[in-house]
Amino acid sequence: MTSTTPTSELPRIHGFLTDFHRRQAARTVEFPGAVAVLDDAYRHSRGNNHVLAYGAVEPEALAGYTDEAQSHLPYRFSYVLDESVAAACVAPMERAGFRHATTLIMAHTGPVPEHGGAREVDFDELRGPVAASWPRFAPRATPEQIHHLVERRLARRRGADVVRFFAAHTPEGEVAAWVDLYMNPETGIAQIEDLVTVEAHLKQGYAGKVLDTALREAADAGCGTRFLTAFSGDWPHTWYARKGFEAVGSVARFERTV
Repeated sequence: MTSTTPTSELPRIHGFLTDFHRRQAARTVEFPGAVAVLDDAYRHSRGNNHVLAYGAVEPEALAGYTDEAQSHLPYRFSYVLDESVAAACVAPMERAGFRHATTLIMAHTGPVPEHGGAREVDFDELRGPVAASWPRFAPRATPEQIHHLVERRLARRRGADVVRFFAAHTPEGEVAAWVDLYMNPETGIAQIEDLVTVEAHLKQGYAGKVLDTALREAADAGCGTRFLTAFSGDWPHTWYARKGFEAVGSVARFERTV
């Protein structure tokens, strides 16, 4: 079984991402062409507190929307989905002091692999391993910040019709890698996200097991569009390319501390 996800699928992927962020939010603030998604329970998580520009937002206005929505937070963060809108936003956002970076949207266009053998787990089983992993990625994070970054996974259960967590285990039963799978089977779209391998088990095949499991489970659920996001400046996107993913678009990220 194969999947072809050309760039013409981007509007559907953008719609899925917009819907997911709205659904997982505790509250939202609407702006022309954009929405602020907010959750005070996870105030240290930019993934739960940001402005998402999903339409033809006015480039000169985006910084103001972000300042208004996040005036209670020590940071400002926004995403822009459309690449042409994002390009127009770069200059005014940089003038407002924002740093610009890019996240790739990568769609799976290769053959669907056999099931990787990872099993579905409850968040309780992941809580400890996820908490232990965060100092590796955010060495300056405080205990409170790490707590929010871990517990925010609970909010993700609101984001899609089906939200599942998968983990691969060592022969001794320890969690070695995990991944999230968000699906709307009725529309045939699935997002694979937050794939992490425990540092002690890197390069032992566990990442492939959880990724293959998520791809197979998504395909078996009828999701012909399967995608993930990856930082453009980091190495994992090259690994994903070898696993049958190709970049079909990008999302702009703008961030500023206050």
